[in-house]
Amino acid sequence: MEDKSHDASSVDRRRYTCPYCGAESDGTQGACTRCGAPIDVRAIVSPERWTEVPGQKDMARLQFGGSDCQIEGTYVPVADFRLSSTDGVYFAHHVLLWMEPTVQVGAMSLKGAFKRVLAGMPVVMTEARGPGRIAFSRDAPGELLALPLQKGETVDVREHLFVAATHAVAYDWFGTKVWYKIRVQRGDKTETETIYPLGMFMDRFTAAQGPGLLLVHASGNVFVRTLQPGQTILIKPTALLFKDPGVQMQLHFEHPNQTFSLFGGYGQRYTWLRLQGPGRVAVMSAFEHVEGEQARLVSCSPATEKRW
Repeated sequence: MEDKSHDASSVDRRRYTCPYCGAESDGTQGACTRCGAPIDVRAIVSPERWTEVPGQKDMARLQFGGSDCQIEGTYVPVADFRLSSTDGVYFAHHVLLWMEPTVQVGAMSLKGAFKRVLAGMPVVMTEARGPGRIAFSRDAPGELLALPLQKGETVDVREHLFVAATHAVAYDWFGTKVWYKIRVQRGDKTETETIYPLGMFMDRFTAAQGPGLLLVHASGNVFVRTLQPGQTILIKPTALLFKDPGVQMQLHFEHPNQTFSLFGGYGQRYTWLRLQGPGRVAVMSAFEHVEGEQARLVSCSPATEKRW
């Protein structure tokens, strides 16, 4: 008689649960087929509960519907999609690297196009339908992060970081309402300028009808932390990558007293983004300078302020 217990134990040993997205597999592919994280990688957690998100394994293959996406390269990674005749993706027009002639490409209108033009964003998003292959790249060093979304899940992404998403993921946007006005001198004129440290808008992606895949580009390394209800943290605004919709945002300024005597003028001002849980927040280790930190502050959106 055949020993069934040996086969059952072998199956159990092959079960692997990804610690980053929760997907189950047999562990033989070398990388998670949902988010691309290397198999058997150990979670690196700091004492402050920041978890480092591993970069996708080179040539990791992510599956969705009857199609797949292969992440190629690690320094300036490329997302290589193989689309079936029933699947499609939409993407920011400037990230298209190459495609096969069989892929159908067209414009997808954006909600509130007039406001997006004022904010310097493209009026249209581009979409592609299979069959065929199409590839995207941000043409910049960093990590190409795969965010698998289950039905009903939503994530907010800072603008200009979106790469591509499958058609199962719905796209929307909202105003950040995070801004401040500074006084600037242009020649012999004094003017007021409005600064949006997060950008005027954020992109919102929701898997409304079923599971989908979202790709975003991050500079440097990515770290994620889950905030408990009412828990807050201060981050540099330009370091934000994504957050859960339940995480609230507002400005926070700090003015070291000693800068008034050391540097003169109005002193150094540190501009922070205060995030309040519950929910996840993700930051990038490489971020841009925050504009207007040396200028006189005229007014701002709701903010907390601290001096020492």
